[in-house]
Amino acid sequence: MIIGLTGKNAAGKGELAKHMQSKGFVYFSLSDALREEADNRKLDHFRDTLISLGNELRKKFGNGILAKKINEKIKNHQKIFPQEKFFVIDSIRNPGEVEELRKNEGFLLVGVVTDQKIRFQRLLKRGRIGDATTFEEFKKQEDKENNNEESGQQLDKCLQLADKDISSNGTIEEANKEFDEWMGGLN
Repeated sequence: MIIGLTGKNAAGKGELAKHMQSKGFVYFSLSDALREEADNRKLDHFRDTLISLGNELRKKFGNGILAKKINEKIKNHQKIFPQEKFFVIDSIRNPGEVEELRKNEGFLLVGVVTDQKIRFQRLLKRGRIGDATTFEEFKKQEDKENNNEESGQQLDKCLQLADKDISSNGTIEEANKEFDEWMGGLN
Protein backbone atom coordinates (compact mmCIF):
# COMPACT_ATOMS: atom_id res chain seq x y z
CA MET A 1 0.00 0.00 0.00
CA ILE A 2 1.25 3.45 -0.91
CA ILE A 3 -0.36 6.49 0.66
CA GLY A 4 0.36 9.94 -0.66
CA LEU A 5 -0.09 13.09 1.40
CA THR A 6 -1.15 16.42 -0.03
CA GLY A 7 -2.15 19.64 1.65
CA LYS A 8 -1.21 23.24 2.01
CA ASN A 9 1.80 24.64 3.84
CA ALA A 10 1.84 23.80 7.58
CA ALA A 11 -1.31 21.67 7.34
CA GLY A 12 0.24 18.83 9.34
CA LYS A 13 1.38 16.49 6.57
CA GLY A 14 4.77 15.97 8.18
CA GLU A 15 3.24 15.09 11.54
CA LEU A 16 0.90 12.56 9.92
CA ALA A 17 3.84 11.12 7.99
CA LYS A 18 5.78 10.69 11.28
CA HIS A 19 2.78 8.88 12.76
CA MET A 20 2.62 6.59 9.74
CA GLN A 21 6.34 5.86 10.04
CA SER A 22 5.74 4.82 13.65
CA LYS A 23 3.21 2.32 12.23
CA GLY A 24 5.83 0.82 9.89
CA PHE A 25 5.38 2.91 6.75
CA VAL A 26 8.56 3.73 4.81
CA TYR A 27 8.81 7.47 4.17
CA PHE A 28 9.60 9.27 0.92
CA SER A 29 9.09 12.93 0.04
CA LEU A 30 8.86 14.61 -3.32
CA SER A 31 10.59 17.57 -1.63
CA ASP A 32 13.57 15.32 -0.90
CA ALA A 33 13.82 14.58 -4.64
CA LEU A 34 13.90 18.34 -5.21
CA ARG A 35 16.56 18.84 -2.53
CA GLU A 36 18.72 16.15 -4.17
CA GLU A 37 18.44 17.95 -7.50
CA ALA A 38 19.25 21.27 -5.79
CA ASP A 39 22.36 19.65 -4.25
CA ASN A 40 23.40 18.33 -7.68
CA ARG A 41 23.13 21.89 -9.02
CA LYS A 42 24.75 23.40 -5.91
CA LEU A 43 21.62 25.43 -5.14
CA ASP A 44 20.32 26.42 -1.71
CA HIS A 45 17.24 24.79 -0.16
CA PHE A 46 15.23 27.97 0.34
CA ARG A 47 11.51 27.60 -0.33
CA ASP A 48 11.52 29.88 -3.40
CA THR A 49 14.50 28.04 -4.90
CA LEU A 50 12.83 24.66 -4.49
CA ILE A 51 9.52 25.91 -5.90
CA SER A 52 11.27 27.35 -8.97
CA LEU A 53 13.28 24.17 -9.42
CA GLY A 54 10.16 21.99 -9.16
CA ASN A 55 8.35 24.14 -11.72
CA GLU A 56 11.37 23.96 -14.04
CA LEU A 57 11.61 20.17 -13.77
CA ARG A 58 7.88 19.73 -14.42
CA LYS A 59 8.07 22.00 -17.50
CA LYS A 60 11.09 20.16 -18.87
CA PHE A 61 10.25 16.53 -18.00
CA GLY A 62 6.49 16.49 -17.38
CA ASN A 63 4.33 17.14 -14.34
CA GLY A 64 4.89 13.67 -12.89
CA ILE A 65 8.72 13.83 -12.87
CA LEU A 66 9.17 14.03 -9.09
CA ALA A 67 6.72 11.17 -8.56
CA LYS A 68 8.59 9.11 -11.18
CA LYS A 69 11.78 9.63 -9.18
CA ILE A 70 10.03 8.47 -6.01
CA ASN A 71 8.50 5.46 -7.78
CA GLU A 72 12.05 4.45 -8.78
CA LYS A 73 13.19 4.82 -5.17
CA ILE A 74 10.31 2.65 -3.97
CA LYS A 75 11.15 -0.07 -6.52
CA ASN A 76 14.82 0.01 -5.53
CA HIS A 77 13.87 -0.10 -1.84
CA GLN A 78 11.61 -3.12 -2.40
CA LYS A 79 14.43 -4.99 -4.15
CA ILE A 80 16.53 -4.64 -1.00
CA PHE A 81 13.66 -4.98 1.50
CA PRO A 82 10.94 -7.05 -0.22
CA GLN A 83 9.06 -7.51 3.06
CA GLU A 84 8.26 -3.79 3.26
CA LYS A 85 4.91 -3.14 1.63
CA PHE A 86 3.70 0.10 3.24
CA PHE A 87 4.92 3.48 2.00
CA VAL A 88 3.99 7.10 2.67
CA ILE A 89 4.85 9.81 0.17
CA ASP A 90 4.79 13.41 1.33
CA SER A 91 4.71 16.77 -0.50
CA ILE A 92 2.47 15.99 -3.48
CA ARG A 93 1.78 19.37 -5.10
CA ASN A 94 0.75 18.79 -8.73
CA PRO A 95 -2.02 16.62 -10.26
CA GLY A 96 0.58 15.11 -12.60
CA GLU A 97 2.32 13.71 -9.54
CA VAL A 98 -0.95 12.17 -8.37
CA GLU A 99 -1.49 10.67 -11.82
CA GLU A 100 1.99 9.13 -11.81
CA LEU A 101 1.60 7.74 -8.28
CA ARG A 102 -1.79 6.22 -9.15
CA LYS A 103 0.10 3.87 -11.47
CA ASN A 104 1.05 2.01 -8.28
CA GLU A 105 -1.44 -0.67 -7.25
CA GLY A 106 -3.15 0.28 -4.01
CA PHE A 107 -2.19 3.97 -4.10
CA LEU A 108 -4.43 6.25 -2.06
CA LEU A 109 -4.20 10.03 -1.72
CA VAL A 110 -4.90 11.65 1.64
CA GLY A 111 -5.59 15.37 1.84
CA VAL A 112 -4.55 16.99 5.11
CA VAL A 113 -6.95 19.88 5.54
CA THR A 114 -6.45 22.73 8.00
CA ASP A 115 -7.83 26.24 8.30
CA GLN A 116 -5.54 28.98 7.01
CA LYS A 117 -5.18 30.85 10.32
CA ILE A 118 -4.24 27.65 12.17
CA ARG A 119 -1.65 26.85 9.51
CA PHE A 120 -0.16 30.33 9.81
CA GLN A 121 0.19 29.95 13.60
CA ARG A 122 1.93 26.59 13.09
CA LEU A 123 4.22 28.15 10.50
CA LEU A 124 5.27 30.84 12.98
CA LYS A 125 5.99 28.21 15.65
CA ARG A 126 8.18 26.06 13.41
CA GLY A 127 10.15 29.05 12.17
CA ARG A 128 11.64 27.61 8.96
CA ILE A 129 13.85 29.77 6.77
CA GLY A 130 11.79 31.27 3.96
CA ASP A 131 8.45 30.99 5.76
CA ALA A 132 6.24 34.06 5.91
CA THR A 133 6.33 36.18 9.05
CA THR A 134 3.02 38.04 8.58
CA PHE A 135 -0.42 36.69 7.73
CA GLU A 136 -0.59 38.89 4.60
CA GLU A 137 2.77 37.55 3.41
CA PHE A 138 1.56 34.00 4.16
CA LYS A 139 -1.57 34.52 2.03
CA LYS A 140 0.50 35.95 -0.85
CA GLN A 141 2.91 32.99 -0.70
CA GLU A 142 -0.02 30.62 -0.67
CA ASP A 143 -1.63 32.25 -3.71
CA LYS A 144 1.70 32.13 -5.55
CA GLU A 145 2.18 28.45 -4.66
CA ASN A 146 -1.36 27.44 -5.61
CA ASN A 147 -1.73 28.56 -9.19
CA ASN A 148 -3.24 27.16 -12.33
CA GLU A 149 0.02 26.93 -14.24
CA GLU A 150 0.15 23.37 -15.54
CA SER A 151 3.73 22.82 -14.34
CA GLY A 152 3.28 24.78 -11.11
CA GLN A 153 1.99 23.86 -7.70
CA GLN A 154 -1.75 23.20 -7.74
CA LEU A 155 -2.59 22.28 -4.16
CA ASP A 156 -6.34 22.89 -4.43
CA LYS A 157 -6.53 20.55 -7.43
CA CYS A 158 -4.51 17.90 -5.60
CA LEU A 159 -6.82 18.17 -2.59
CA GLN A 160 -9.82 17.66 -4.89
CA LEU A 161 -8.24 14.37 -6.04
CA ALA A 162 -7.89 13.02 -2.49
CA ASP A 163 -9.48 9.68 -1.64
CA LYS A 164 -9.77 10.79 1.98
CA ASP A 165 -9.50 14.12 3.81
CA ILE A 166 -8.05 14.20 7.31
CA SER A 167 -8.87 17.26 9.42
CA SER A 168 -5.87 18.71 11.16
CA ASN A 169 -7.60 21.67 12.79
CA GLY A 170 -7.28 20.08 16.24
CA THR A 171 -4.42 18.26 17.87
CA ILE A 172 -1.92 15.98 16.19
CA GLU A 173 -3.39 13.09 18.17
CA GLU A 174 -6.89 13.80 16.82
CA ALA A 175 -5.64 13.80 13.21
CA ASN A 176 -3.67 10.60 13.82
CA LYS A 177 -6.73 8.95 15.37
CA GLU A 178 -8.88 9.93 12.37
CA PHE A 179 -6.27 8.42 10.05
CA ASP A 180 -6.03 5.20 12.13
CA GLU A 181 -9.82 4.80 12.15
CA TRP A 182 -9.92 5.26 8.38
CA MET A 183 -7.09 2.74 7.90
CA GLY A 184 -8.87 0.25 10.14
CA GLY A 185 -11.88 0.50 7.83
CA LEU A 186 -9.74 -0.35 4.81
CA ASN A 187 -8.86 -3.84 6.02
